[in-house]
Amino acid sequence: MIPDHLLGLIDILLLSFLVITALAVVLFRNLLVSTILLSIFSLLMAAMYLVMHAPDVAMTEAAVGAGISTLLFLAALLLTGTEEKRSEHPVLPLLVILITSGALVYASLGLPGYGTPDAPAHTHVARYYLEQTGTEIGIPNTVTAILASYRGFDTLGEVMVVFTAGIAVLLLLGRRRSG
Repeated sequence: MIPDHLLGLIDILLLSFLVITALAVVLFRNLLVSTILLSIFSLLMAAMYLVMHAPDVAMTEAAVGAGISTLLFLAALLLTGTEEKRSEHPVLPLLVILITSGALVYASLGLPGYGTPDAPAHTHVARYYLEQTGTEIGIPNTVTAILASYRGFDTLGEVMVVFTAGIAVLLLLGRRRSG
C-alpha cells in the first residue's frame, strides 16, 4: 500500500504532466507530434484513473484513448498531411473555447463536492448496489457487477455507439481512398 503523502505527490506529478502535455498538444503545429502527445495524454489519464482506484476505467482509457484513437488519428493523417493549416480567423476558435469553458465552469458550480456523502449518487442506489451485489449477482467486484448486470443495457448501448462510429469512420476512410 502506498502512503497517503506519496499518493498526493503522485497526483500532483500526474496533473502537472497532464497540463504540460495538453499545452504541448495545442502549441505544436505538426499534427503527427500532436497525435503522439495525445496518446501520451491518454496514458497519463489512464495512470490517473489507476491512482484513483478505477482499474477498469484505466484499462478502457488506455485501450480506446491511447490505442484505437491514436490509430484513427494516424490513419487520418495519412489522408490529410501532417502540418496544421493557419486559421483565417484566429479569434473565433478562442472565442468558442472561452464560451465552452465558461459554460462548463458554470455547470460545475451546481455539482456536489467531490466525495460528499450526501450527494445524490450516494444517497439513492449506491447503498443498494454495495449491499446487494454480492448476493444478487455473485461477482466480487462491485463495479464489474454494476456494469455487466445492473447497467447491462446501458453498456450494450455504449458499445453499439462506439461500434457504429468505428464503422462510419472506416466507411469514410474507404470512400476517400477509392474516390
